[in-house]
Amino acid sequence: MRKWLYEARKNKNFTMAEVAAKSNISESYYSLIESGNRDVPVHTAKKIAKVLDFNWTKFYEDDSKTSNE
Repeated sequence: MRKWLYEARKNKNFTMAEVAAKSNISESYYSLIESGNRDVPVHTAKKIAKVLDFNWTKFYEDDSKTSNE
């Protein structure tokens, strides 16, 4: 799971459906991204990052650095 993504969404008080709609992707696809079951293409990462106000490169950082948090 991408806990950091879940937390970013919750901090904005958005539902998965709201983030998906604002990012122009399906809710099911967003859910797979947040759960960590899908890799994220750069163009999609940029859309989600813009909606949730974080640096899109966060998707590509080494998850092992934060996996124990």
